[in-house]
This record gives sequence, C-alpha cells and structure tokens, in this order.
Amino acid sequence: MSRNLFRAVIMGAPGSGKGTVSARIVKTFNMKHISSGDMLRNNIEKSTELGKIAEKYIKEGKLVPDIHITKCILGELAQLKSSSWLLDGFPRTPEQAEDLWRQEKIDSVINLDVPFDVIVDRLRSRWVHLPSGRVYNIGFNDPKVPGKDDVTGEPLSQRPDDDPVAVRKRLEIYDACTRPLNEYFHQQGVLVTFSGKTTDEIWPNVKKYLESKIVKS
Repeated sequence: MSRNLFRAVIMGAPGSGKGTVSARIVKTFNMKHISSGDMLRNNIEKSTELGKIAEKYIKEGKLVPDIHITKCILGELAQLKSSSWLLDGFPRTPEQAEDLWRQEKIDSVINLDVPFDVIVDRLRSRWVHLPSGRVYNIGFNDPKVPGKDDVTGEPLSQRPDDDPVAVRKRLEIYDACTRPLNEYFHQQGVLVTFSGKTTDEIWPNVKKYLESKIVKS
C-alpha cells in the first residue's frame, strides 16, 4: 500500500471538535499540521517581524491584516511541496481563500457541521488547564480528579467566553464569516461536509473518506 500526497483544509465552529479531529487525521495519515494560530503564537514568542506586527494588532483587539497572515501561511506551505498537510485556521476570508487556491492544489476542504445547541451545551461543561491548553468536558472527557489537570494536578478554569450567551455570539460570527468560504470551496468542487453531534460520530466518516482519497494499492 502507498499513499497519495494530500493537501486539505479543515473548518469547524469553536467547540465543534475540530482540534480532536485534526489530531486524529494528522496521526492516522501522517500529515503535517499547519495551524495559523500556532504559527502566530510561535512568531510572537520569538519576536519575529511578523510576531511584533501580530502582537500589536492583537493587543489592540484587532485582527491581523490578511497580507501578513497570508504571506506567513503561503510561505510555510511553499516549503512542503513533498508533504501531505492539513491546514487549520486559514483561510478566514474569501480573499485568503482565493490566494490559497491560486498557489496550492487543495484536494479537500473538510467542514465539520455540529448543531449550535450541541456546541453551547458542550462548552458550558468545558474546563481548561490554562498553562497547557489541555481541555476537559464534564460527562465526556472528565479529568481523573474533579477540577484538577491530569498531568500537573493544577486547578482547571472555565473561560469567560464559554458562557452560553458569549458562545452563541461567537457561533453567529463564525457562521457569517464562513458562509462565503463554504460557497467558494463548493464552487471549486472540494468542499466535503461531515455532520454529527459528537466527534466519535463524525470521525469514522472522515476517516473512511480520507482512506478512499489517500491510500492506494
């Protein structure tokens, strides 16, 4: 058995399980994981030119302009011509989508569709170990000791933006921003939507789809 090179984008609302599905895709199919958020944080920590620009905008509560994010992401992808990769967190605007499409051959845009009511309930029960970013969900992915991180034993916290009212607002914004992206990638013939209420319900279908696209005899 051998594998085709495969380049994909993954999309999903906050709380949709995108992080978990991404991790499973990357591990199962040995793909590079390119996260725009991680790249920005790394650049800020290293005080690169991009990092200094990004930090300035973030401190002002503004989005980092397209030109800087696009240059960073496309520059990274240009170095991965012989690798399969999964792009997470980019594109976020139609302009970014068009720039990405012009430079790269995108095989698939994986869109996770989870009902907003399910996401609100999920995030209401989400607890986080802030220093590491480890996430727990009461009733689904409980910590071994209630209220404590499994690794360090330090206390867990709930994010203020996981409040149901705040979550619904974030979801509305996400929906408005991503609708044009879904339409764009649908027109290109690469959008594939996977619907469900849980990651364990969605993942087998994602896995089966990718196996049909990546693995060949």
